[in-house]
Amino acid sequence: MELLALAFGAALAVGLTGIATGYAQARIGSAGVGAMSERPEMFTSAVILMAIPETVVILGFVVAVMIMLILPGG
Repeated sequence: MELLALAFGAALAVGLTGIATGYAQARIGSAGVGAMSERPEMFTSAVILMAIPETVVILGFVVAVMIMLILPGG
């Protein structure tokens, strides 16, 4: 049962962070395109702001790998 809980926790670590990042990037992307349509010099800021939520998925992946290393035989 503990093995199942660890595997489920690793899946949640990646899955939930992926969903949250997708939601954040959708909101930031639409706002960035709107800002660039009025001020084209906002391109760099929009690209940087689109990259920031991606770190959440990377951290979720790292947590999942750490959980998977705890699993027996991992």
